[in-house]
Amino acid sequence: MTTSGISRRAALRMFGIGALGAAGAGVLGACAPSGSPSNGGDPKSKDFDFTSWSLNEEAAKPSIEKIIAAWEKTEKSTIRAVSYPYNEYLSQLTLKLGGGETTGAVHLDIAWLAAMAQMGKLVDLGPVAGKGGYTDVALKSGLYDGKQYGLPWNTGSIGVIANSQLLEKAGIKKHPTTVEEFEAALRELKGLGGGVVPYAAATKVAQLKDIFPWMQTFGCAMLDGGKVTIGDDASVDAVTWYKKLHDEKLIAADVDRFDARALFGQGKAAFYDDAIIGKGVTSAQSKDKTLADAMQPMERPVLKTGDTPQALLWGGVIAIVKGKGQDAATEFALHTTTDRATTSEYFAARALPPSTTVGLAAPEVAKDTFTTEWTRKITRTATGSPFWQFAQNAQIEEAVAKQVQAVLVGKSKPKDAMKQAGEEAAALIKR
Repeated sequence: MTTSGISRRAALRMFGIGALGAAGAGVLGACAPSGSPSNGGDPKSKDFDFTSWSLNEEAAKPSIEKIIAAWEKTEKSTIRAVSYPYNEYLSQLTLKLGGGETTGAVHLDIAWLAAMAQMGKLVDLGPVAGKGGYTDVALKSGLYDGKQYGLPWNTGSIGVIANSQLLEKAGIKKHPTTVEEFEAALRELKGLGGGVVPYAAATKVAQLKDIFPWMQTFGCAMLDGGKVTIGDDASVDAVTWYKKLHDEKLIAADVDRFDARALFGQGKAAFYDDAIIGKGVTSAQSKDKTLADAMQPMERPVLKTGDTPQALLWGGVIAIVKGKGQDAATEFALHTTTDRATTSEYFAARALPPSTTVGLAAPEVAKDTFTTEWTRKITRTATGSPFWQFAQNAQIEEAVAKQVQAVLVGKSKPKDAMKQAGEEAAALIKR
């Protein structure tokens, strides 16, 4: 892997199209990242692009267009709004950026930042980030290889959501804080009967990357000094425990995020994993109009008291492309992510938490108990995946997920499966 320019082979693997025939590969090859340090143009131009998948989403588009319009009016500039659907965003953006067709500000999922930074076309925003008043955890979400390539826009995490109504029915008076307490709570909840799934944990390959925070909970670093540690005793212990929950029907078979939200929305699940937006999404789908009030963010239980609760960092950053409009786009990104009135209005429209201390303390945000509790309990200790730095991240997650699923369905033993998963991950990061 390089850090100065992502290779054509890496780009092919990133999008899972390495097996394409000559025609498909040729198309990508024509647009593949060139490694040029800039996309050209006048850095001091007041006109630039803003690329965001959210501009392609009906619910998000109006609030972002409002931010753009306000900036254009104040700064007398023109911003060209560009969007691609989320599922195509990374591949489209990589090709456009590599071909010199993208300028200005670029909205990135934090899981994609490393892949984009490796193309060598993004500005180091370190000198600017210090002006923003971002929280420490938010700033980390925009870091890659020691440089601040992204200004954090919205910073949250993927954690555990609890249904207080079900917990009360089961006589559980407080959230479990250790794995032992959590397991005991799941058994109490199972005793409610009525088809209740105590923990709607992911068990389908598509979402089984949710096992990673549990591996970390049991002490597996996953990657240490460039060496994959999946396959160590901690990872085996974590998967053995997950298998036990599965066999005792404390978690259910064939569950992904959508299934989990449906079960939770029907009042059939007491715990599930989701991003901070899970409250809005799940409660909106539920016929139970009291559900939203019953949804509570919960620290992931730890192996022993005093351990740090594990959670996966989640959110978006705005990066800046070198070249045309670079300076104005940087000011736009700083304004969008830090101006209190702007971040509060954006939060009101989309329930996405700001990334600054001032933004989180704003009355419009602070009065939202779910968000403030989530930030305090879950995001505070959340970390990014150590595999995000690799273009093969998706393949690594899938390789591990397939081995975990093999354990759940009884086709493999935890020790053998994790050894295999670790070897496959190690091979992938060396490509």
